[in-house]
Amino acid sequence: MPWLSIGRWHKRLLLVGAALLAGLIAISFAIAAEVAIEWHQRVMSVSPWLTLLIAPAGFALMAWLSRQFFPGTAGSGIPQAIAASLSDDGRLRRSLLSLRIAIAKVVLTLGGLLAGASIGREGPSVQIGASVMHMLASRSRGRIASSRDLIVAGSGAGIAAAFNTPLGGIMFAIEEMCRHRAFRANSTTLIAVIFAGLMSLAVLGNYTYFGRTPAAISWPGGIWPVLLCGALGGLLGGGFSRLLIASSRGLPGRAGLLAQQRPIVFAALCGLATGLVGLLTGGLTYGTGYAESKAALEGAAGLPVYFLLAKLVVIWLAFVSRIPGGIFAPALAVGAGLGANIALFTPSDQDAAILVLGMVGFLAGMTQTPITSFVIVMEMTANHQMLMPLMATAVVAHGFSKSVAPLPLYHALAYPMLRRLEAENHRKQVAPEPGPTEPR
Repeated sequence: MPWLSIGRWHKRLLLVGAALLAGLIAISFAIAAEVAIEWHQRVMSVSPWLTLLIAPAGFALMAWLSRQFFPGTAGSGIPQAIAASLSDDGRLRRSLLSLRIAIAKVVLTLGGLLAGASIGREGPSVQIGASVMHMLASRSRGRIASSRDLIVAGSGAGIAAAFNTPLGGIMFAIEEMCRHRAFRANSTTLIAVIFAGLMSLAVLGNYTYFGRTPAAISWPGGIWPVLLCGALGGLLGGGFSRLLIASSRGLPGRAGLLAQQRPIVFAALCGLATGLVGLLTGGLTYGTGYAESKAALEGAAGLPVYFLLAKLVVIWLAFVSRIPGGIFAPALAVGAGLGANIALFTPSDQDAAILVLGMVGFLAGMTQTPITSFVIVMEMTANHQMLMPLMATAVVAHGFSKSVAPLPLYHALAYPMLRRLEAENHRKQVAPEPGPTEPR
């Protein structure tokens, strides 16, 4: 009987082992990220002015290490996983996904958080999960699944373990990783997400990212916050996505020349600017923004009006510096800032609900993945009674985002990366072999 085949069960066990490993790395990364943020806060408590030394030095060091020793680690990690899934070139895939890159991504992202960069670990967790699964595809003797399916499954497992959002991981694999093709990695993705999630449960317990948020929207008056968060989140998220895409192609004027000719100096200046913004905002803009968002959701501390713009600035600075680190979690903080500003004009008993709607609105607008956005935020807050408002906000945000940003962010970043790497590989293949030196 085929289902009793030793070979089949061996392949399944390899897949389970890879999913557990991906989950373990992602969870260890999550714990280490919290420690890195805490250490940065301790240093800032000694003297906030130290950021003017730590941030430029940290940005420069992470950018130098990434360029010099670990190409493929710069930026979020999600475009790398998408580019690898679109390519059939094994060499190209290995330049984007490998265990070496996964480990370097963890270390360099932690270094960025220590420096106060506004980066997240969720994008890197996608690249980590995809790298572990790709390693399984390249090193196993028998065919477990196609390399493309394993990369998609590993990406979903990375999201699931990073946020403890298994449904969000599955939806990310379907909606983002398979945006322009049929989703075929059904059982592979399910196995990867389930066992990465089980590893998360075993290590961290059944936690929710933002804790249980008893937020609620009253109807029919709640339709206005939904429409506002959706429309403004879509426009702001789409506009920011368009800015990031344009910035990835090069900055104008002297800034662009400096970024191209002296990238390490440029990264240091981005770090200095990040430190200055942090000083001006009393340290609110450092790191992922998780603590500030959680405090606002719980009503322990409010988000000032300027938080929204300041957070956007530091996310952009980290992005253009090309240090390793994601923008997914910081985007949630921007959404919380948007919700906090909208909540100024609504009844105070709905503040937490409007913050959650703002998160979904901006995230759906920036990524143009409405289903993934509302599922992830719903799982993060463990609040199923907000399902319909979250869905409506995501749909509205997606529509407004498409009006200002025709291209989805991560794919718009992945395709130029893929073309550049294909061109580099082609040049290496056609380059003539050096001949013997002619005697004089």
